[in-house]
Amino acid sequence: MNTWFTARPAGWLGKVPEIALSFWIIKIMSTTVGETGADFLAVRVGLGLVATSLLMAALLAAALWLQLRARRYTPWIYWLTVVLVSVVGTQITDLLTDGLGVSLYLSTSVFFVALMAIFFVWHRVEHTLSIHDIVTRRRELFYWAAILCTFALGTAAGDLATEALGLGFARGAAVFGVLIAMTCAAWRLGGNAVLTFWVGYIMTRPFGASLGDLLTQARADGGLGMGTAWTSALFLAVIVLLVAAAQIGMDSGARSEVSE
Repeated sequence: MNTWFTARPAGWLGKVPEIALSFWIIKIMSTTVGETGADFLAVRVGLGLVATSLLMAALLAAALWLQLRARRYTPWIYWLTVVLVSVVGTQITDLLTDGLGVSLYLSTSVFFVALMAIFFVWHRVEHTLSIHDIVTRRRELFYWAAILCTFALGTAAGDLATEALGLGFARGAAVFGVLIAMTCAAWRLGGNAVLTFWVGYIMTRPFGASLGDLLTQARADGGLGMGTAWTSALFLAVIVLLVAAAQIGMDSGARSEVSE
């Protein structure tokens, strides 16, 4: 078997960030940027769904290449990849719904089954779904496949709740926010850490998508009318500041280790 996938590369350190409050803040904001950024490029800039999807897929491939080549968690590479995965996940769902006319009920079901299949194969092969055990490239590939699927599933589920089921943007964001809070409470009360992490990770996508729509859509459609350009720029600025702080902290820590 190819050891590129199964062996731990020399000098390999943790490739994902610590799960702290800043992780969830950046994650939620990246999901919102995925929703608003995709709409901005496809509609406001006028690239259209297909061109936007191809462009973002190419950028995601480049970011994933950098991420897979890295020997340790590098904040700017990791979060750049997450933001691009968010945009591509949104585009996949939009292409199916708007481009091919696939029902949101069907796309949500298909993405759910696909994600469960990824988790099943991942656990069957590696015997763990913990992100703290990603110590080979094969596990990292399983991880990013699952991440992409969670974004596509979250987009479809969010649109299903807010549009097809008629919850609207504000109530949709509130419902998914409550589900995230319940998941956090379950973890605090002793629930399985791996299970609650993945449930929370999936739920942040429809929450972020509903929040993005609430902020950007016109008031007549139930939104606040901020527009995709301003919302994307604001959230990206916060993400950049948080990631820059993490990168500076990591670089300072590395220099301290070298000096010692």
